[in-house]
Amino acid sequence: MSSEKNESKVGITRHESPDSSSPPSIMPPARAPFSLQFLGKEEEVSRARRIYIKILLQRTLLIVGAIFGIFSIYWGAVDKLPARSLEGWIVDFDGEQVGQFVTGELSALSGPNINWSVRQAGDFPNGPVDLVAAVLDEQCWTAVAINPGVTRSLNESLNARASSFNSSEAITAYASEARNENSYRTLLRPTVTSLLDQITHDYAVRRMSDMISSNVSITAMSPDLLTRPIYFTLQNLRPFDVPVATAVTFIGLIYLLILSFFVVNSGILARAVSGIDRHITTTSLIRVRIASPIVIYLVLSLAYTLLTLAFGLPYDRHFGRAGLLIFWFLSWFGMMAAGLALESMMTLLTVKFIQIFMILWIISNVSVCLWPIDALPVVYKYGHAAPFYQISRGVRAIVFGTKNQLGLNFGILSVWILISCISLPLVQWYRRKGEITAWRATLPKDV
Repeated sequence: MSSEKNESKVGITRHESPDSSSPPSIMPPARAPFSLQFLGKEEEVSRARRIYIKILLQRTLLIVGAIFGIFSIYWGAVDKLPARSLEGWIVDFDGEQVGQFVTGELSALSGPNINWSVRQAGDFPNGPVDLVAAVLDEQCWTAVAINPGVTRSLNESLNARASSFNSSEAITAYASEARNENSYRTLLRPTVTSLLDQITHDYAVRRMSDMISSNVSITAMSPDLLTRPIYFTLQNLRPFDVPVATAVTFIGLIYLLILSFFVVNSGILARAVSGIDRHITTTSLIRVRIASPIVIYLVLSLAYTLLTLAFGLPYDRHFGRAGLLIFWFLSWFGMMAAGLALESMMTLLTVKFIQIFMILWIISNVSVCLWPIDALPVVYKYGHAAPFYQISRGVRAIVFGTKNQLGLNFGILSVWILISCISLPLVQWYRRKGEITAWRATLPKDV
């Protein structure tokens, strides 16, 4: 019995063993991991190297395309500044010699920085006060007022041989730095100062010539009135006097978008590790993907607000204690507008191409925040609907008291949020449909 079993075993062994007449097949020994060189000639490393180089070349070409196609948006915004002239008003509240001279001279000096237009004094019943209100209401970028009674006061001072007339009160120029500090410092202030210096000098020369030709004695007159009978004062109605505000009106907006991107990646990691998206329905997954980042953005925007508060940003200048709450919710809405768009596009583009959209999203927003949209080419008018622009406008209203359009700012941000809340379910449903189809393909045919 034992012999039969042994023979049976031997028979099986012989049956399974190769024919002694055929050469034995020798399998190559398995390569030890981490033992090859990148430029090695082994088949497995050659195949892996080809795939590696192919992917890098594809991604490099994609990035080159992004450089020319997306970076050019920002380059185009700063290439020729200003591409369009900012609007400036001239209002003659004097109505006599000085007013007519300054109005005529300044209106003829429209240039690439400022396009001057003459407005009637009757449009401002309360005088310069109404003009100030118009500048603060952002109806123009700058305004020059020839103040009431300038000619009369100047003549009286000259005839009385007295120097009680303050020539710097003859003309007042108005602008708001906090509306856009870059345009104020680069375009408005230098241009207005240069033009009014030239005009007041020309008027002094003309006045002196008239007095000499009329044989008027000037020996007893004040030297100040002779050399500069009229001058100007530039009033910065809303100074950009909080340096840390730069962080929340421009650079900080990029940080908010980066934080939003971190939240998107955190959600992907959490779902991948937990595997929860394989257990819950499509409707439930959509709710999770929308609700989770919204809650996280609320916490992050609060931390962002408290950080800014710690560095001394004054929230209570124009809205009292409510300013802090408004800023917090503005940052929250901004993160939702920017972040939920990334959440939606991540589902559509996947991790392979989301970086390209990220670059586009940053640059298209940044391009319309650094300089006034009115000074950029017409194509950049899309910036009025950009999330970054709305956040920047809202922050300036809270901190500096510029034109209050917070209702509009929150409204446009809400539209972006709504668009993402509509597009994300559609894209997620499409992706889930593909996942279900792929899963069913793995099942046995009879299931």
